Amino acid sequence: MKALKLIGVLLDYPQDELWAHREELLSACADSDLPAARAQQLKQFADELFGLEPMAAQERWLGLFDRGRAMSLLLFEHIYGESRDRGQAMVDMIETFRRNGFELDSRELPDYLPLVLEYLAHRPEAEVVDWLGHVAHIIALLAGRAAERNSPYAALFETLVEVGQGKVDLALMRRKASEEPRDDTPEAMDKVWEEEAVRFGVEAPQDDCSPPRRLPAGARPTASQVSP
Repeated sequence: MKALKLIGVLLDYPQDELWAHREELLSACADSDLPAARAQQLKQFADELFGLEPMAAQERWLGLFDRGRAMSLLLFEHIYGESRDRGQAMVDMIETFRRNGFELDSRELPDYLPLVLEYLAHRPEAEVVDWLGHVAHIIALLAGRAAERNSPYAALFETLVEVGQGKVDLALMRRKASEEPRDDTPEAMDKVWEEEAVRFGVEAPQDDCSPPRRLPAGARPTASQVSP
């Protein structure tokens, strides 16, 4: 489905090179196989995104998706948290991708939502509806949280709920989000730092000894179709 690929690109971390594809993406919004109202919303989102300087768009993205866990685009974060079951679920998802001719590179986590959407864009509609239906409650809550934070990204999540034929009450999700304690405030972030032990990643330092950039795993989803 064209719309899934488009939404995945718009949800992903906005790399500088995205601006080189501005016209292509705006054209895709008009040809997205979505209802006219939703297609117009996507175009408005893209227009606003491309109206920002790349650094401003990147800061906005990080401020929403990379501070706290409530808005994480890693689906299993919301299902399993830190449970050991999360690891097995990732293994199972990778095997599903491979059985259907898709391979991930070593930097990607399979539950990263833009990556999942890229995969689903090549699958039959019934399978798309089934997958999105299973995570509709998560996507709807992300929509509610984004709306509560006055983020234009809310429209992307709402559209996904509709593509998955979800029957979730988005207004209820927003009310629920409004009652949650925010986990992206300076106070909440400080508390996380106090409670969690320091962890050293497996990624090696750069040649100039600077630490690796902290970007979400799979921030540039490039699942590619390979020959079976």
